[in-house]
Amino acid sequence: MNIEGKICCLRALEPQDLDAMYSWENDMTTWRVSGTTAPFSRHILSRLIEEQQFDIFATRQMRLVIEELASGSTVGAVDIFEFDPLNRRAGVGIIVAPPYRRKGLAHDALLCLQQYVTTHLHLHQLWCSVLSDNKASVNLFKKAGYTECGLRKDWVLDSKGCVDEILMQKILE
Repeated sequence: MNIEGKICCLRALEPQDLDAMYSWENDMTTWRVSGTTAPFSRHILSRLIEEQQFDIFATRQMRLVIEELASGSTVGAVDIFEFDPLNRRAGVGIIVAPPYRRKGLAHDALLCLQQYVTTHLHLHQLWCSVLSDNKASVNLFKKAGYTECGLRKDWVLDSKGCVDEILMQKILE
C-alpha cells in the first residue's frame, strides 16, 4: 500500500527499514516527546516490523513509513495509535529525520494520513498531544488543520523543569 502525496508517500514497514527505525527510536533527543525511557533493541524493532502484518483492527495501531518521492529516501514515520473504530478516532504521532525537516514532508505526510484514515478506516477524527515548547510540531499540526482542544499543565518533566502538553484534534467530516 502506497498513499501518495505531493512530495512524499506513506507505505508499510519493510525489513529494510530496521536501521532507520533503530536510529529514530534510540535518538534520546526525541524521547521526551515520544514517552520513551529506554533504548530499543534491533530484535524488538524487527519483531515490530514483522507484527505489522496484523490488521489495525486487531492491534489498534499502525506505523507507516514516510518516503520522499523525489529521492526514494526513507525520511520518517507516522504512527496511528489508540485506534478506536467504535468512536471513529485515533491518535497520531510523526517523526521526520533531522536532515529532512522543514521541507514540507511532515505536512504532506499528515495530509496523506488523513486521506487514508477517512477513505479506508472511516475515521471521524484524529488527535495528538504536543509539548508546548515544541513550536515546530504545534505549527505543523495547526497548518494541517488541527485545533487546540485542551492543555495538561506541567505534564512532562525534563531537565529544565515541567512542560505543558497541548491536546489537538482534527474533525475529518
